[in-house]
Amino acid sequence: INTLNIKVMKELVEKINAAYAVFAENADKQLAGNKAAGARARKASLEIEKLLKEFRKVSVEAGK
Repeated sequence: INTLNIKVMKELVEKINAAYAVFAENADKQLAGNKAAGARARKASLEIEKLLKEFRKVSVEAGK
């Protein structure tokens, strides 16, 4: 694994953690009856999905 891949993976993990925090906060608000928070949680879930796919791509490349 080269240092560039490590740096990219660390940045992706930080972004994933931040997006998950947004998702968790809004999912909890939705459970409490806030419908607008549901839309924000769904948006965050799409961002998490995109970031996880990017992480997987970089991780596979680093493993070669």
